[in-house]
Amino acid sequence: MSPWSIAEVLPHTDAMILLDHIVACEAGRIACTRRVRAGESFVADDGSLPAWAGLELMAQAVAAWAGWQALAAGEPIRLGFLLGTRHYHATADAFSAGSELRIEAVRHFHDDEGMGVFACRIDAPGVHAEARLTVFSPPVAEELPHV
Repeated sequence: MSPWSIAEVLPHTDAMILLDHIVACEAGRIACTRRVRAGESFVADDGSLPAWAGLELMAQAVAAWAGWQALAAGEPIRLGFLLGTRHYHATADAFSAGSELRIEAVRHFHDDEGMGVFACRIDAPGVHAEARLTVFSPPVAEELPHV
């Protein structure tokens, strides 16, 4: 278990925090959970979570990994950006209402300038999703140009 809650490691707030818990975190990987509950962000009227929302769950797992690493090093949590994904594939159109999702992200590449690539997966009863995410977390996000 993590010494920090999801809310402590993510730069997100309130309803935009889509993960429930960190179940494991180490130098190159993180595993988190999420129970699909009616009335929460992105959940359909039938209580299911559309499979396309899996990309955000994966991105938040990567952000949780980065936040955990920052806190462990005594550094502030930095903003991060999902730049893209390759080959997102889910074996079903939705994650069922009430199902427990396990979201994992494994670092394949990460440099000092903030670029990273993570292999991600979501496993739930009867559903599997996977993708490779490319992310960017600039050392000083405040210096990025505003559009």
